[in-house]
Amino acid sequence: MKNDAYIFDSLRSPRGKKKNGALTQLTPTDILSKLLIFLKKKHDLDTSQVDDVVMGCVTPIGEQGGNIAKAALQYAEWDYNVPGMQINRFCASGLESVNLSAMKIRSGWQNLIVAGGIECMSRVPMGSDGGSIALEPKVNLRSQFVPQGIGADLIATIGGYARKDVDSFALESHMRAAKATKKGYFKSIVPLYDQNGLHILSKDENIRPDSTIEALSALKPSFEKMGELGYDAMAIGKYSEIEIIDHVHTAGNSSAIVDGASVVLIGSGNKGKELGLLPKAKIISMATVSTDPTIMLTGPGPASKKALKQAGMNINDIDIIEVNEAFASVVLRWEEELPEVKHPHSDSSSEEEPNDESSSLIAQELGEYRNMACNIYANYPTEGGTEAWIDLDVLSSTPSSTTTARLAARLECRSGTAPWSPPHAPP
Repeated sequence: MKNDAYIFDSLRSPRGKKKNGALTQLTPTDILSKLLIFLKKKHDLDTSQVDDVVMGCVTPIGEQGGNIAKAALQYAEWDYNVPGMQINRFCASGLESVNLSAMKIRSGWQNLIVAGGIECMSRVPMGSDGGSIALEPKVNLRSQFVPQGIGADLIATIGGYARKDVDSFALESHMRAAKATKKGYFKSIVPLYDQNGLHILSKDENIRPDSTIEALSALKPSFEKMGELGYDAMAIGKYSEIEIIDHVHTAGNSSAIVDGASVVLIGSGNKGKELGLLPKAKIISMATVSTDPTIMLTGPGPASKKALKQAGMNINDIDIIEVNEAFASVVLRWEEELPEVKHPHSDSSSEEEPNDESSSLIAQELGEYRNMACNIYANYPTEGGTEAWIDLDVLSSTPSSTTTARLAARLECRSGTAPWSPPHAPP
C-alpha cells in the first residue's frame, strides 16, 4: 500500500571550519551520534520503531568508512535492531538519502526512517578515497572529466559571468546567512558538547559576516594553477567556442570545506500518529539527472524541470527556491535557464515585508511556527548527477490558526558558499 512520506523533524550540527575549526576534535561518529542522541531525546523516540537509517557520505573511507550509519547508531546506543546504510552520490549524498528514504516510505515497505549525511573534511580529506573517474587515465580520457572548480570556471566563462558577478552573489549569501544567525533563525542547529559537558560549537564557523566586495575581489583564483596542468586544455578542446577559461572562483565564492552532519526523520502519516509526531512537510517529487562530466555542474536546470514535470507543477507554483551554492556560477546559470523565476538577490523588492500568503521561512531552521503550508524546491549539483526535490503541505502544529505561512525546509549535509538565509523575518 502506497504511503505519503512526511518530514517530522530535521536537525543538523553547526558547520566547523576545516582549518583550526572547533569540530576537528570530533570524529565523524562523534558528530553523527550526538545528533542521533538528541533526536531520540527530543521526541522520546522508541528507536526500535525506526526501520532504517540512511546516511550520505561523499568520502566513505577511514573514519567515515565501514558503514558509518551503523557505527553511529551503535555508539549512540539506539536499539540494536535498527539497521544502517551508507550511500555516496558525491555532493548530493545527503539529499539522496532523503530521496531514497521517501521512496521507501512511499512504497509502504517501511514506515519510519532517519536520513541525513556526515562529512568531516578536516579529518577525511576530499578525494582521499581515490576512484577511477579522476585517477585512472583510460577512464578519465574517455569521460574527459575535470575537477569541479574547472567546470565552475567554464560555466562562468561560457555564461559571461565576470569576477564581480560571482563575488557579488557570494557576498549577499554571506550577509543573509550572517543576518539569519544574528536573528536566531537557525533553530535546527544542535549545539555540540564534549564528554565532559564542555561547549564545543553552536553556530556555523564558515559564515563571513565581515566580508566585503573589496576583500573578496582581493582573493586569488583557486583553480588557475590546476587548469595549467592540462585541465583547461581538455575543457577548451570540448568547448571550442572559447579560447581561454576565465578563472573567477576563489575561496570566497566557492563551497566551504567544513565538518558537519544532519539527520531528518521521515515517515508515514500512520506511524507519525502512532508515535505522536507532527509532520512538517510532505515530499511529493524528486528527480535525478546527469550532465556532461567536463562541465559537470549544469544539472540544476534540467533536474528542476524534471522534478516539476513529475509533480505536475510549473516553476510559478513554487514559493521558495534553493540551489546549492557549490560555486556562485552554478546558481547564476540556473537562473538563466529558468528566467521566469523572480530572483531575490537581484531584486530590491525582496526586502519588503511579506504578507501572510508569501511569508518565507525555513522549516528546519526556524522550527515550529503557527500554521504552515509549503511549496518548496531544493537542488544539488554534483559529479554523480544533480537532484531536485519538492515538498508540499507543511502541516500546522496549531490547526486552529487561520494564518498561512509559506515555509521552506533546507536539508543539506554539506555547505555551499554559505547557508541560505530567509529574505524576511518570521511573521
